[in-house]
Amino acid sequence: MKRRKLGAAAILLGLIASPVAAAKAPVEWDGLRQVSSKRMDLVYLQPGADFRGYTKVIVDPTEVSFRKNWQKDYNRGSRDLGGKVSDRDVQDAIAKGVVAASDIFTETWRRGGYEIANQPGPDVLRVKTAVANISVNAPDVRSSARSYSFSEEAGQATLVIEVRDSLTGAILGRAIDQAIVGYNSATWRTTVSNRADFRQVVEGWAKNGVRGMTELKALSPIR
Repeated sequence: MKRRKLGAAAILLGLIASPVAAAKAPVEWDGLRQVSSKRMDLVYLQPGADFRGYTKVIVDPTEVSFRKNWQKDYNRGSRDLGGKVSDRDVQDAIAKGVVAASDIFTETWRRGGYEIANQPGPDVLRVKTAVANISVNAPDVRSSARSYSFSEEAGQATLVIEVRDSLTGAILGRAIDQAIVGYNSATWRTTVSNRADFRQVVEGWAKNGVRGMTELKALSPIR
């Protein structure tokens, strides 16, 4: 299954601008300095940060949110009243997404050789993640009529990952990556296939986060 990346997106205060705005992304953000990255669209690091001493991580529950008007826009285009996305559908998807994404990030850090901690410490890094601005092109909503949802892509989503020193709360880095999910030829989309496609993207993000930390340790202290 292929994953196609969108162009870089400038995200400020949780709002995602158009991909062309990447060139206008600020050089500094909350004291962090923008650096080039092959893994993420945007990466900001604290100058002088030293990641070599971190061997454990506290992985906060992943925040999950849909694009603000996704539900409204989707329902506006649906002719079948029984096929509309309800508020309950959205809340249920968010609740399940939080559990699934949190498990993925936690397990990936563990497999990457980091002990999962539940208390701050001098060797403990706090990792905060969010999967934001989710849109699903063809949600498998129960309908009064038998119907099939086809779409070339499952949807889109954006990762925001932030790392802080667990004792002081000092922010050390932040990364943002936007992706088209489940890019393929037009195919029948179901709840199962949509979840699998989004899961694949989150797993890729989690692996890139751990790999990125390995690279940061090799480059520390950050200049």
